[in-house]
Amino acid sequence: MDTLALKLIVTPLLILAASLASRRWGETVGGWFVGLPLTSGPVCFFLALDQGTGFAAGAGLGCLGGAAAEAAFCLAYGKIARHRGWPAALGAASLAFAGGAAVMAMAALPLAELLMAVWAALVAALALMPRFVAGTALPPAPPPWDIPARMVVATGLVLVLTALAPRFGPLLSGLLATYPVFAAVLAAFSQHGRGPAAAVQVLRGLLLGLFGFTGFFAVLALSLDPLGIAGGFAAATAVALAIQAGTLVLVRRRLGLSLSLRPGARARARRIGGSSAPPGIPANRTSDAPPPHRRTR
Repeated sequence: MDTLALKLIVTPLLILAASLASRRWGETVGGWFVGLPLTSGPVCFFLALDQGTGFAAGAGLGCLGGAAAEAAFCLAYGKIARHRGWPAALGAASLAFAGGAAVMAMAALPLAELLMAVWAALVAALALMPRFVAGTALPPAPPPWDIPARMVVATGLVLVLTALAPRFGPLLSGLLATYPVFAAVLAAFSQHGRGPAAAVQVLRGLLLGLFGFTGFFAVLALSLDPLGIAGGFAAATAVALAIQAGTLVLVRRRLGLSLSLRPGARARARRIGGSSAPPGIPANRTSDAPPPHRRTR
């Protein structure tokens, strides 16, 4: 099977899995899931096949630096979304990503310093993200074209980046591959349907997921040349999954999520009471709101 066929099969399947996870478990888990290298990972894999392991290792360093630009994206979106709609928030976030990517490209840090800088950016962004009281109303049903559109956009991005990579060079190819296309789609859709708090939940999940992302590309940059394509990607995937398991614990503790929720639970909640609020919490208020005062005689 040639690389074009692999690109047309592997990339949309990865995005399908991420989108279904978001629909089943909510915005934060959806953001956490798309923090995995679902687009940039395939880009580097196909660059290794097309351009060699040295080129792909350099692109991996670019992807690692791109995580800092994604932190700038999340923070800018969250700050602007407090007062403006999703178009203004997405525009500001995209400009912040471009600025962060330019800074990382000019800095050209070695791996150890780059990893420390990226982790510092992620921690700072998590600390500075705006905080909202999240509601418990169910999100509106997404349109039928939602998941197919994401699959098409992701596949197109992989095809374009791998085709233009020889002109861009490895570092810039890696940086461009990290633009958070799917987190942007999830955040904009969530803000439009449920308000800025839902968008911030997506982006907070993305920031937590990016720790596994950074582990993936740090190991990939170190191991591609000595271990080859199969060994390098296997080692990077193992590290990323281990880190993601740890951040998933943080996600579940923060939100009190039960990832064993059955697929039909939300639909049954709509039919029964129109809300997915936890037991004992009315549908018209948030889980963090104080209980209403009882009338006394």
